[in-house]
Amino acid sequence: MEVGIIEIPMGVLVEADLHIGEKLLAFSDGDGRITLRRTTDAVEDLLRDGTL
Repeated sequence: MEVGIIEIPMGVLVEADLHIGEKLLAFSDGDGRITLRRTTDAVEDLLRDGTL
């Protein structure tokens, strides 16, 4: 998996309760949208529910 860096406006980070440098997973919704999730949240969901 390749790692990249993106810039997200500060207001969006604050609304999403994300912090600078936080690791995110990116998923394509297939319709031109990209969903970002905290890596820690995705791992917790995977362990609890078996889904990302």
